[in-house]
Amino acid sequence: MRIAVNTRLLIKDRLEGLGRFSYETLKLITNAHPEHQFFFLFDRPFDHEFVFSDNVTPIVVYPPARHPILWHVWFEISLPNVLKKINPDVFLSPDGFLSLKADVVSLPVIHDLNFVHNPSDLARSHAWFYNQYFPKYASKAARIATVSEFSKQDIVTQYGVDSSNIDVVYNGVSERFKPLTEAQKQLVRAKWTAKKQYFIYVGAIHQRKNIERMLLAYDHFRTRTEEPHQFVLVGNKKWWTSSMQNALDSMKFKDEVIFTGRVSDNDLNNLMGAALANVYVSTFEGFGIPIIEAFQSGIPVITANVTSMPEIAADAALIVNPYEPSQIAEAMIRIASSTQLRKELVLKGQERASFFTWKQSADLLWRSVLKTVEG
Repeated sequence: MRIAVNTRLLIKDRLEGLGRFSYETLKLITNAHPEHQFFFLFDRPFDHEFVFSDNVTPIVVYPPARHPILWHVWFEISLPNVLKKINPDVFLSPDGFLSLKADVVSLPVIHDLNFVHNPSDLARSHAWFYNQYFPKYASKAARIATVSEFSKQDIVTQYGVDSSNIDVVYNGVSERFKPLTEAQKQLVRAKWTAKKQYFIYVGAIHQRKNIERMLLAYDHFRTRTEEPHQFVLVGNKKWWTSSMQNALDSMKFKDEVIFTGRVSDNDLNNLMGAALANVYVSTFEGFGIPIIEAFQSGIPVITANVTSMPEIAADAALIVNPYEPSQIAEAMIRIASSTQLRKELVLKGQERASFFTWKQSADLLWRSVLKTVEG
C-alpha cells in the first residue's frame, strides 16, 4: 500500500499538540508496517530524525504553509500535483487539512472544533479559513479520526457526519514523563522557584487556555492561605493578549508567577514532575494531553468540567468550573492542604495514565487507515 502523509507539522524542536500526535503515531506505524510505503510531505526542509524507517520517502512541497493564503496554495495547488505523481491508496492528514482538488481517498484527523464554538480565539483570517474549509474537508473525507468521544459527537453535530464513519484515536503520553524522587524535586525547585513549591500550567499561552482566570485563581489561593507556593506557566507567549496582561497587572502576588517560555523536553519533564499539582482548566479541549502527562508524572491534576476534559480525567482529578476562579482556587487550596488527597489523586492518575499509550494511539490510527482504504 502507498500512503501519503501530511507531515508539515513535524518541525525540529517545535512538536506541540498536533505535531506530537504526528510524531508519536507515525514513528510507530511506519516501523510496524515495513511492507507498506509511506510518503511524508513536508512544506520546508526537514530534519532527518523524522524519516523514521526505510519505507519512508520524504518529499518537500513548497511553499511553506503557515497562514491561510499559503495553506490554500499548498493544499489546493502544490499538493494535488504531488499526490497525482505518488498515486497513493490513501492520504492521511494528522492536522485535519485536506486537498479538495486532489482525487485521493482521504483520512483527516480532526482534533477539535474550537474554531466553530469560539472563533474569536483565533486570528480572524484563521477562523475564517477553518470555518470555510473544515466542513468541506469533513464532507470529502472517506473517514474521519478524532481524539475523544467528545470531539466525535461534536463533529457529528456540527457537520452531520455519520458517527459510524468517525474513529476515536486517543492521544498517548510519552514514557519520558515519570515521577521524581524527593531529591530530584528539590533540585528542580532550586533551579526554577528558589526552592519553593509550585503549581504548574503547561501549554500555549492562549485565550482558550483560560490564562486570565488561572492567574486570578492563583491570586485568590495566595490571599486565602499562608502557603508561599508559586505558579509556573510553561509555554510560548506568542498569543499573549492585553486582557492577560491586565489580569497579571492586577494581581497582588504577580511577582510569584513565573513564565518560563518554551523549555526543553528534559526541563519540561522535570518541571512537571516536581510540581505540587497541574492546573489545566481550559475552556475548550479536544483532548488535553497535559492532563495525562501530569498523571504519568505522579502529580495531582485540577481540570475543567467542560468539553473533553472530564472524559480524559475521569475520577482521577479535581474537576472545576473553569469560568469560576474561586472554584479553581478552592481546588488549589484543597490540594495544598491535604497530603492524603494528593496521594489519592496521584494513585488514581497513574492508573488512568496507563490507559493512554502512544502504541494504542498508533494501533487505532492504523485501523482507521485500513478501514478508510477498504471503504
